[in-house]
Amino acid sequence: MNQTVAPTIPLVDLKAQYRSIKPEIDRAVAGVVEAQYFVLGPAVERFEKEFAAYNGVAHCVGLESGTGAVWLMLQALGVKAGDEVITTPLTFFATVEGILLCGATPVFADVDPRTLNLDPARAAAAVTKRTKAILPVHLYGQPARMDELRALAESRGLILLEDAAQSAGSLYRGRKAGSLGRAAAVSFYPGKNLGAYGDAGAVLTDDANLAQTLRMLRDHGGRRKNSHEILGLNARMDAVQGAVLSAKLPHLDAWNTARRGHAEAYRKALAGAPGLSFVEELPECRSNYHLFVARHARRDELLAQLREQGV
Repeated sequence: MNQTVAPTIPLVDLKAQYRSIKPEIDRAVAGVVEAQYFVLGPAVERFEKEFAAYNGVAHCVGLESGTGAVWLMLQALGVKAGDEVITTPLTFFATVEGILLCGATPVFADVDPRTLNLDPARAAAAVTKRTKAILPVHLYGQPARMDELRALAESRGLILLEDAAQSAGSLYRGRKAGSLGRAAAVSFYPGKNLGAYGDAGAVLTDDANLAQTLRMLRDHGGRRKNSHEILGLNARMDAVQGAVLSAKLPHLDAWNTARRGHAEAYRKALAGAPGLSFVEELPECRSNYHLFVARHARRDELLAQLREQGV
């Protein structure tokens, strides 16, 4: 007797996305191969300009990963041993990793239970004389409460940054996530709303001096080949990733709108389910729904049942 096997429902179907824009992606990659310019170069420069304009900032510095973006953003701003950076404990490790790689100390402030983002009041209570910066994470795509965090940073003489790794295209009071602080670290990991075909990241900023320092740090500390003015490393974006991201960027808003529609459908379909709740979207925010997160009183049992169904 044959058993019916439940279909697998993946977290994200990158093959389906590729099929929907295959001619554009194929042309973009072929253009890089034809040009034989594989690291930085015109394809990366084009994407940097496009993504900066999309986010309403002056500069985008393409890097090799979102992790590197957090690290080099902090390093370029002078965060060092003896400094403290206030951030959230509810984030991917790379947020804290970047702080530690600078030799600084991450200081965790608790989250707002409605949104699971950094709570400004808890962040204020965590400030000490060693605090250098505040680094909120726009978790699951919803921007943190940046107005309150900005007021805190300005009142204490601190640098306000953004971990915008999950929030490409999200809005806070009509402004793009990534344009709300002194600088923002972005990830283009393949599963992100705007994903590359490998590792890639960037830092967004309006600060021209900061952008120049980042360009030097990503390329062995120099402004040109064989000139090494500061200690840097190889953190350059590949040209293929720049080309792929340029091909995908015009579709980002439509993809995010579709995600929002799916999220609303889930909320309606699951309304009133016993023990189930969702992350609240604040009225001043427009999330890209990088993830649609549900909470349940018996989470592990629910997860096991979903897995049995191929979800």
